[in-house]
Amino acid sequence: MSSERPDQITELERISSSLGLTKYRRHIFLCADQTEPKCAAREVGLESWEYLKRRLKELNLVGPEPLVYRTKANCLRVCMHGPIAVVYPDAVWYHSCTPPVLERIIQEHLIGGKIVEEFVFARNMAVRM
Repeated sequence: MSSERPDQITELERISSSLGLTKYRRHIFLCADQTEPKCAAREVGLESWEYLKRRLKELNLVGPEPLVYRTKANCLRVCMHGPIAVVYPDAVWYHSCTPPVLERIIQEHLIGGKIVEEFVFARNMAVRM
């Protein structure tokens, strides 16, 4: 049984609606700005994060009719060949996510629906695209 009060649930629904959470097709998590950088230098991760944010906005893939949600993760626990990214609901993991690689992921995967095989190191095969 939920311990949430009805007014808290209403507030969550309002926030969800304002963010367009039910409209997203894909969600990309990017390992950036780690407390203890291991997979890539902090500067590299932050550069990738800023690039991802800027390009998704330039391509109108975020709000008010969002297609892609993005989250900066402190660590995705794959501590090599970073920055690391994972795209859901496809459950595809990418390595070496510098701006040029992110551009390909944005164009080919997030927009086109085609996995960028060259940078994939793991995927959940039970998930069908």
